[in-house]
Amino acid sequence: MLGLKIVAPVVKFSPPCYLGLMIAKIYSAIPYGFDGRLVEVEGDINRGLPAFNIVGMANKTINEAKERVKSAILNSGFMFPSKKITINLAPADLLKNGSFLDLPIALSVLVLSGQLLERDLLDSLFVGELSLTGELRPVKGIINIVELARNSGTRKVFVPIQNLPQAQLVKGVEIYGVKTLKSLFLQLKNLQPLTYASETKTGLKTAPTTSLGPFLDHIMGQELAKRAIAIAVAGHHNILISGPPGAGKTLLARVAANLLPDLTEEEQIDITKIYSLAGLTNDEIISSRPFRSPHHTSSLISLVGGGASITPGEISLAHKGILFLDEIPEFPRATLESLRQPLEDKTISLARAGEKTTYPADFMLIATMNPCPCGYYGDPTHKCTCTTTQIQNYKRKLSGPLFDRIDLNITVEKVKNTELINPKITDRKQHDVVKSTINNAIKAQQARYGRPGIFNSSLSSFNVSKLLVLEPAARQLLAKASESLNLSARAYFKTIKVARTIADLDGSSTIKTAHITEALNFRKR
Repeated sequence: MLGLKIVAPVVKFSPPCYLGLMIAKIYSAIPYGFDGRLVEVEGDINRGLPAFNIVGMANKTINEAKERVKSAILNSGFMFPSKKITINLAPADLLKNGSFLDLPIALSVLVLSGQLLERDLLDSLFVGELSLTGELRPVKGIINIVELARNSGTRKVFVPIQNLPQAQLVKGVEIYGVKTLKSLFLQLKNLQPLTYASETKTGLKTAPTTSLGPFLDHIMGQELAKRAIAIAVAGHHNILISGPPGAGKTLLARVAANLLPDLTEEEQIDITKIYSLAGLTNDEIISSRPFRSPHHTSSLISLVGGGASITPGEISLAHKGILFLDEIPEFPRATLESLRQPLEDKTISLARAGEKTTYPADFMLIATMNPCPCGYYGDPTHKCTCTTTQIQNYKRKLSGPLFDRIDLNITVEKVKNTELINPKITDRKQHDVVKSTINNAIKAQQARYGRPGIFNSSLSSFNVSKLLVLEPAARQLLAKASESLNLSARAYFKTIKVARTIADLDGSSTIKTAHITEALNFRKR
């Protein structure tokens, strides 16, 4: 029998006899792509020279856990057995990396040494990184892990206390926040309760938002561009804005971010999940739509995702928000062409060394470009210094197949400097009116398609024919325009989808000729 004596604040144990349980099994999990995978941490203890081995496709980070676990156990007041200990991470053919398994490995050692009983850990899943003092540190991808635990039927999940705000977004499972290895031990022995998720729901920590502007009222002139931005946001359409430097292209993109609707609870979970997987947040909930603006020198992997651990890229970090590519022709051609699949499928599939991962990438693309490399081609006040060849090569950076995936294409002109300052603009009346109209259009789409998150832009060609109604005159106009403008099949359907969004903004149940005409005007290259 084991004698247990607690002397605050240190927990001491009499030496175990090692004649009882020789195998321990603790359940844990690791993120795997946009999902997770269960991991069984199996422990074995035998007589022999003292050794501590970890097997089961563990990378260097997990092998280093041996030193963290040993120090954490000793510095928490427990005893580390001087025996031969083997930890197996099953399934053995699954590559494991990161510090997710520190806590279950430590618990396995405590069970093997008799300081914990296996029944104390039944129906529970444990995850967390250990410091040398026995404190728990947060891990990335906690939502993936908790969702997996719930779906696998686990009743209790123990996570680092810093991960608790994100973990409690997942319903249907008991979640406990752990500060130290010692406090977890006392909880498992029913001596001291841990922080329970339901006790902290009023204190959710959200990431800071950037909804203080700019607004439509801050843009002088550019009425056509404002209309195009409203259409793009209402239908989640991709848009290309061309114009000289200083015409307000970037400002229009940032205004679009403030016209987007609020996130639903499901969207908050998906976005927070992605940001956690990318290691950008462990203790915050993303409550506003993303606005990602990668520089044109960004690598292909940083944009689409990948690397040794296949982390999400900018296009996934922009999920349910905006991906803003300023001066799109300055991006490498290969980088731009990598956008073709996610723009079409709303997902990105990545394969690395036998692993395949799919991340969501349902973003709205806003791109800008100058008319030429110097930016002043066609500008009456500045002389263009580019040659014809330079201008042609500059425009060729945006290939036909990629341009085909852009729904709206507009050109903006510079506003006179004397018109840039208007002391009468002191509120956001225009912005609020347009945002209200956009929200009504989005509600009309939700009613038409039966659930939120489905926009006109995401319809398949089959659903366009099935769900969207064109008046006969509008259909005839589109047929003639399709021949004269030599529209591709994709451009043809995109014109219909943009026209449907315009009709939604107008509150029309059918697509009229005026809606088709306006949509065609936004397809000119």
